[in-house]
Amino acid sequence: MRTRCSTLTPGMKAISYSQPGDSSVLSLVERPLPEPGPGEVRVRIVVSGVNPTDWKARATTGRPLPFDEVTPNQDGAGIVDAVGDGVDSLSVGQRVWVYLAAHQRPTGTAAEYSVLPAERAVPLADEASFELGASLGVPAMTAHRALTVHEDGPSRLAPGALAGRTVLVQGGAGAVGHAAIQLAAWAGATVIATVSSDEKEALARAAGAHHVLQYPSETLADGIREIAPNGVEHIVEVAIADNAALDVSVIANGGTVGYYADNGGAEFTAPVRESFAKNVRWQGLLLYTVGERALAAAAEDVAAAVADGVLPVGDEAGLPLTFFDLADTAAAHDAVENGATGKVLIRVSE
Repeated sequence: MRTRCSTLTPGMKAISYSQPGDSSVLSLVERPLPEPGPGEVRVRIVVSGVNPTDWKARATTGRPLPFDEVTPNQDGAGIVDAVGDGVDSLSVGQRVWVYLAAHQRPTGTAAEYSVLPAERAVPLADEASFELGASLGVPAMTAHRALTVHEDGPSRLAPGALAGRTVLVQGGAGAVGHAAIQLAAWAGATVIATVSSDEKEALARAAGAHHVLQYPSETLADGIREIAPNGVEHIVEVAIADNAALDVSVIANGGTVGYYADNGGAEFTAPVRESFAKNVRWQGLLLYTVGERALAAAAEDVAAAVADGVLPVGDEAGLPLTFFDLADTAAAHDAVENGATGKVLIRVSE
């Protein structure tokens, strides 16, 4: 194997665990630098992003770990440090954001260096920060998928792709909801977001939602129908167990409910007659099993949106950032598990 790389120190710091459990199983360790194989790149991680699936994968007991030792976290951003044979799309020194770094692999982004397939490292626009890059991945790509599964809607997002359509984002202050608002507005949709408080309403409006409604409310459906009397074409759903009936009552004929989480419960029921009378599509979404074609489309469109400046993060953009040091990764996982508002990030290196 021929590896093109920059000057390196002999080892790296990483977070690892060798058994499932609560965050106490995470340890800061020293490990040798991993070498990229054919088709792989090594990225020096600057910022690592934490998602709910990161702590859930770590906490799931009752089944063996897929590897003897696991470094968590799927998302991050940094600088390409080495490339393996056959990689011509990226070069040493290039700024990238990465996604699904730990999917079916032991080396996530909670480490100073991570090796991953080259297609999971996406060039990061020069004007975009590493904090923004580490906030993309699972949230933005999930939002992209939710907005592109309508039977008569676009399969790709770009300016004008959703023109004339109305999108309802349930839970508009979360990381996926935030990205869905930004991407839908960029693509020309009218965006309605629902939130649970005045504070979160301000976040959804900062993200670019045209209308924001609060729940719980007995008049929530009426408020949505007032904005969209013909119904909403796309629903991005975080709590389908709570919202299925409401979704059916406000959805347009042929509309799609893209649900990606089980907030509110593990099972849902919906009005059967109204669902089939409206030709409702219930579309489950899981980035880890969606397939390479959908991943590639999402990565390309999200990168274009970043280049257009429409996926900012931070308080002023509606997605507060909370930072932890690498040694405090356990606390970062706990923050996400406990429902921290916004995005939790880990500063790995300068």
